[in-house]
Order: sequence, then C-alpha cells, then structure tokens
Amino acid sequence: MPSKDLLGAALLVAATFGGIFITCLSKRARDLAFFAMVAGTALAEKLSINFASAYWYRGSTRGFEVTALDVLAISILISASLAREPNQRGWYWPAGLGVMLFYFLYCCGAVALAEPKIFGLFELSKILRGILFFLAAAIYVRSERELGILVFALSSAICFEGVLCLKQRFLSGVYRVTGTMDHPNSLSMYICTAAPVLAAAGAALDLPKFLRWFCYLGVSVAAVIIVLTISRAGIPIFALTVFGAVVFCMSWKVTPQKIGGGLLAALFTAALLAKSWNTLQVRFSSATLEEEYMEEHLENRGQYLRQAKVLLDERFFGVGLNNWSYWVSKTYGARIGLSYEDYDDIEYQPSKEVLPSYQYAPPAHNLGALTAGELGAPGLLVFGLVWLRWLQIGAGFLWRRSSAAIRQVGVGIFFGVCAAFLQSLFEWVFRQTQIFLLFHVLIGVLASLYWRKKQSKLPQRARRNLRLSKVGAPLVEPAPSFR
Repeated sequence: MPSKDLLGAALLVAATFGGIFITCLSKRARDLAFFAMVAGTALAEKLSINFASAYWYRGSTRGFEVTALDVLAISILISASLAREPNQRGWYWPAGLGVMLFYFLYCCGAVALAEPKIFGLFELSKILRGILFFLAAAIYVRSERELGILVFALSSAICFEGVLCLKQRFLSGVYRVTGTMDHPNSLSMYICTAAPVLAAAGAALDLPKFLRWFCYLGVSVAAVIIVLTISRAGIPIFALTVFGAVVFCMSWKVTPQKIGGGLLAALFTAALLAKSWNTLQVRFSSATLEEEYMEEHLENRGQYLRQAKVLLDERFFGVGLNNWSYWVSKTYGARIGLSYEDYDDIEYQPSKEVLPSYQYAPPAHNLGALTAGELGAPGLLVFGLVWLRWLQIGAGFLWRRSSAAIRQVGVGIFFGVCAAFLQSLFEWVFRQTQIFLLFHVLIGVLASLYWRKKQSKLPQRARRNLRLSKVGAPLVEPAPSFR
C-alpha cells in the first residue's frame, strides 16, 4: 500500500474514533455532523481516498473509496444509538433494510462466482456504504428538529451548486454546467433527487418560517441549475416531480398569498425558459428518439439495451457486479459491431494524461440494462424489489393530507425517489458517489418517518379500544390514520 494511503487510513481511523467520542458527548456536535454529512454529499468525491485505485477502469466504482462523510455517518449512527434522549428508543429495524440486505447478499454471490472479482468488490464496498448512510439517517432523525437540519443542509448544498454553476456558465463559458460533479447529467440527477424534498418541506407549517423560505430559495436555484445542465431527461423529470410534490403538499384553500406566489412562480419559470429557449431548442433537437434507440450503427442509448440482451442470452446470471466494462470491452462489444480494447492487454497503469486515448466500454446508460447485464435476470428482479419497497414506503405518505413536516417531507422524498428512478432509465449515474450517498440518506429519513408514522397509530388504537371496551362494544381496531 502506498505511503499516502497508509497515512490516509490512519487519519480516517483516528477521525472516526474522535468523531464518535465528540458526537456522543454533544448533541449539537451530532447535529452539525448530520448537516455536514448531508450538505457534503455534493463534495463527496473531492473528500475521498481510493484504496487499490483502478482509475483507468470505466466502471461505476474504481476502488475501495472512503470519504470524510463515512466518518460522519459512523459517528452519527453510533452516537445516535448510544446517546439518545430519555425514553427514546435507540435502535429499531428500519423499513426497507431487509430487502436491501437481501440485494447485498445476492451481489456477494454474484461477485463470488464472477471473474474478475476485484471490480465487483469495489462496488460491494459502495453498497455497504449506502446501507451505512441509510442506517445513520434512520436512527438519527426522530423529530421535526432533525428534519429542519436535513432541509437546511439540502438547500445549502443546492445554493452552493448554484453559485458554482453560474460562475461556470457566465464567467468560464461552460456550455453545460457540471457544478461539483463530473458530468451535467450527474448534476441533473442530484438536483432532481433533492429538489422535490425542498418543494414539499416549504409547505410544512411546523417548520420555522425562515427555513421554509430557504427551501423556496433552494427550489428556485435548483430550477436555474437544471436549465443550465441542459439535460434532456432531467428538465422534464424535474418539472414533473417538483410539480407532483407541490400538488400533494399544498392546501387547496385559495388565498391572496397563494395567488401571488403562483403568479410569481409562473413569471420566474417563463423568464427562465425565455432566457434559455434557444439553447434548449438546439439541445432537444440534437437527436431524435429513433436515433437514440433504433439506429444500430450509432453509439447511442439503444446499443446498451442490445448489449444487455446479448449478455443475458449467453449469461443468465450476468457477467458479475461492476464487470460490464471489462467483459463488453473484451468480448461482447464485438457481438453488436463495437470495437474496444482489452483490459488484459494493459502492461502498465496508463497515466491520466494518456488515458483518453484508450477505448474501453462505458457503463450502460440505463440502470436496468446495467444491472441485468451484471447480475442477470434474477439480479434485476431483486433490484426491482428494492425499488418497489422504497416507492411503497414513500407512497404511504401521499393520501393523508397534513401540513406537518413529517408528512410533507415524506411526500417530497417519495417524489425524489421517483425522479432518481425515472432518470435512471437514461443514465447509470445513480451509482455515482454523490448521488448514491444522498439517495440513501433520504431513504433512511423516509424509513424513520415511516416508523414514526406507525408508532403514532398505536396510542390512537389503544385509546379507541379502551373506549369501546368501556361500553361493551367489540374490540375492533379502527382504520389507520396519520395526522
């Protein structure tokens, strides 16, 4: 192991023990750590160390990555479990954890049976980190106070991205801004995942007024960013999911404030589209749907679906987690007329300067195709069950209208999950570190809200049963409700 990696590992271990100690002693330190963990997802790759790095590999994960955010997640998980408030439960089984562990175990089996194994181990380490962030958020978030820290951190991250994107576009002349990400489509998915949460939280009347206005600012900045990315999938998905969050969270009572706010939002949207109309028109007309999916002799999104079919026809259980680039470059790309270099022909690690001259297969620009090619049809089914469980948990917040933050944020996260799912039909970047960690934090918060919603039903049922028993009525539980 290089000396810099040894030094980095020593610092991470020391920081972890120090972080656990401090967050156990101080609730404010734990709050600050959670804020930094959420807001820092935008900078995750800038704060990382890759052990056994294979930077030359075109997979979704290129090493055993550890970031400063992992230190915060471990500290929050342990301290929130140990240093809890009186009469507060320290540990429970978060909704969705079971199916996530089942998917992880399936991936372990796929890596054990695949060759090479190293790239799969890289991806397995990221899945474990996702579960860590999921648990940290699920155990930490217990009240509106923690939800306020969550949305403040999300809005802060988006405002930071907005400043950076404006600088890139108007000072540096970047055509499609990337913010802190490495591609505009990555930034687009990050924004689409976070923005519905802020749009919903702005309607939570039990959050402080300044925080709700900050959420509205975050949504406005997010709208500017999504237009500057000129993402053909991201722009309509952003509009659809933010609109959905607003519709399910707003009160239908007509007031002058709502009329004014609606007119202001319409004027802002019209001005933003008018300013960017020519750029958007050129971008959206650059390729037709037929060219993207039907033309067999072009490198397009349709090639990834055809490539996945070739892999499944020959390997029912796939080529192994994170092995898409290796096997498509080596063997299967040629089956659909694509020519790539073989990773096994590398005699030395190429420098980052000459790396662009090598031609290797990129990950499939469709998360379903990528999963099917790597894990086979059974793996795609298991991964689909994970997504269905996430969506099912979030959908439970849609129908009982309430202005409470616990309900509104739950709705926002549901639409954030929908946004990530929809954009994953066109991209693989769900696996990128920034998006992957943010997504699992939000899913952890959703699991916490789901648990709290279930707990809120128990006293109501107990009181109802007591009243019925006093009048001699049969003990029949009422329909579940959530206020």
